Amino acid sequence: MVFGLVGILLVVPNAEVIFHLSEIGQTAMQWSMAGGGVVYMILGTAAVFLYGLRILGLGRTLAFMLPAVLISLSSELLGTSTGFPFGHYSYLSGLGYKIAGLVPFTIPLSWFYVGCVSYLLARAGLEVDKKPSLWRHIGAISLGALMLTSWDFVLDPAMSQTALPFWYWQQPGAFFGMPYQNFAGWLGTGSVFMTVAALLWKNNPIKLERSQLNVPLVVYLSNFGFATVMSLAAGFSIPVLLGLLLGVAPAVAFWLKASAAPTQVTVEPAAQEVSVASVKVALK
Repeated sequence: MVFGLVGILLVVPNAEVIFHLSEIGQTAMQWSMAGGGVVYMILGTAAVFLYGLRILGLGRTLAFMLPAVLISLSSELLGTSTGFPFGHYSYLSGLGYKIAGLVPFTIPLSWFYVGCVSYLLARAGLEVDKKPSLWRHIGAISLGALMLTSWDFVLDPAMSQTALPFWYWQQPGAFFGMPYQNFAGWLGTGSVFMTVAALLWKNNPIKLERSQLNVPLVVYLSNFGFATVMSLAAGFSIPVLLGLLLGVAPAVAFWLKASAAPTQVTVEPAAQEVSVASVKVALK
């Protein structure tokens, strides 16, 4: 992330900086600009997948990953082709090979790993698996999708209007260049694949304690931090404040609400007393 931020915010607006770098530095900056965004998303995906493999197991991890990737890719392909559900936009180069010439392969991966950590935090914070109910499930899906969308509040204005944009809006909207329809598309897409995952996890509940939610919290906050630096550098402070309120605050609150440690029941060893009766033996 830091590597990418240096390239986008420092080198691109000030190209002359490159001439003051050593040969190794120039090569590093070329790598950063050529594949920094791709590597960033691949590493994020790998981190969350390995976390899921260790904490959730392969079955539950794939039960979230596959719907997230396939459903988000379908939404992105539909959006870049028709304008529904996000609005009319197109991806530029910089985020890797484009599927069907429209959507970079890294985009569905980012939906997966940010969506996964958002949903896990919301699910654990609302104690869905400890006190299961329909309303808790609905709440976890709704708040998980809101936290995912809050990341986009901060990311989208900066990434589409930076000196080296990664996508652009053919019909800019009222929210710092984004149409409000975009948020509805994010909420809807996130809610759909989180619902599918919840149904697939129905008979296989997960009970995470706070220490097991450290990685989801760090992944969410670090991605939000990346977007925040980009937005503030572009002069967008209101999206950051909105994201802090609707994304970061719930994420931290859910992490704090999760139990610090599994409940332990102490069993005192029972005192055992053996009575021995006196026996008199008469000998003849």
